[in-house]
Amino acid sequence: MSLTALPTSDPTILLRYRDGIFAVDLLTCAICEFGFYDWLSSRNATLEEILTHFQWAERPADVLLSLSQAIGLVIAETKNGVTRYSATAMAREHLTEGSPWNLRPYYQSMKDRPVARDFVRVLKTGRPAQWSGHEGAEEDWHGAMLSQDFAREFTAAMDCRGVYLGKSLADCLKREGFLSQMHRVLDIGGGSGVYACALAANAPGLKAVVLEQAPVDGIAMARIAERGLVAQVTVHSADMFQDPYPTDCDTHLFSNVMHDWDKPDIRRLLERSFAALPQGGRILVHEVFLNETKSGPRPAVEYSCILVHSTRGRCYGHGEMADLLIETGFVAPQYFETAGDRGVVVGRKH
Repeated sequence: MSLTALPTSDPTILLRYRDGIFAVDLLTCAICEFGFYDWLSSRNATLEEILTHFQWAERPADVLLSLSQAIGLVIAETKNGVTRYSATAMAREHLTEGSPWNLRPYYQSMKDRPVARDFVRVLKTGRPAQWSGHEGAEEDWHGAMLSQDFAREFTAAMDCRGVYLGKSLADCLKREGFLSQMHRVLDIGGGSGVYACALAANAPGLKAVVLEQAPVDGIAMARIAERGLVAQVTVHSADMFQDPYPTDCDTHLFSNVMHDWDKPDIRRLLERSFAALPQGGRILVHEVFLNETKSGPRPAVEYSCILVHSTRGRCYGHGEMADLLIETGFVAPQYFETAGDRGVVVGRKH
């Protein structure tokens, strides 16, 4: 079974090309539409000052600042608890008016790309744009997922990468001694169930439940059956924000879920998870994570651009996620790298 073996070659570079595809559009928007680096070249500005001047929403501005740091255009310095951002020499030389090496005209021809235009609205409103290439009437990805055809197409796309990432997650949990301690896993927002299936396939005594809403719940049932894992993995049809969670699971898994949501929504999910878990139960948050300063690594920062464009979330620092777990009541969060630029934060209900 493919869920119990890894490929002989590493597909990370292929994941990075797809995941980072919108970064150039966000950069182009900042350069051409807003003259961001030209403005920043003459001052050290706080996030609040940046938001006020450009009338930007915080979530997309946060992603732009992470991207700008990762590619060497902005530096952040914190003093007395206040963080200020300034342009680097590269930004001042190559992205400011009056510089003999100004490359802003080079980017002008790209400013009308559809995604670059989308980012103007995303930065100003904080609301996601329509999923690229989707022609339905839904406002964004979240609405599109209620469409049977779009849900089937999108879930299949996430399922194929999960074959590799799911096995890698299982191997990490086994290596760190967690997998053998897990008996019944609730895979919340689990999509096709590929991650629940990967854990079950690599721990024959483990049972798993995939919590998904329609129409993805039916897609998950079919994929679990195709993988021959119906004896170990079942589906619980529910809305993860509204409906009760099963209370008979000792482990909760959120795999590639939190990055679709803003912090208030993440807190709601964590609170619901905490309430449903037994004492000593574990939570696993499996994602692409930024570093502690949210200035990299570059593949994670670039992936955050497509998320902030098309969903209500972004990539979070693993330190940010650990803090959210602690705020919710979980203890002893730990971060472990898995594969494909992904990692997992593991916490416990005391």
